[in-house]
Amino acid sequence: MTVLPERCSIRENGQDCPMPPEFVISIKSKDDEYMVGVTCDNHKKIFGDKLESLQKEGKVPQGSIHFEGLKPVGTACIKVDPNDLIQL
Repeated sequence: MTVLPERCSIRENGQDCPMPPEFVISIKSKDDEYMVGVTCDNHKKIFGDKLESLQKEGKVPQGSIHFEGLKPVGTACIKVDPNDLIQL
């Protein structure tokens, strides 16, 4: 099971982006793929440009930058009995 952040990985002017992620960003290099973050649609280009810059500086692996769209999934199979909840 993979758990993703609840918000976009971009931080602007010291503030985290409040938007939910829409894309997983990875770098595909030869036979390997490295997940580097998640982003909303508004920050997709900014994130891609930054990764290209970091690749030129040798700070992240060389390879193609890949954006994979996230698909929301809902389920009704998890049910909670109110008696099982703990009040703090």
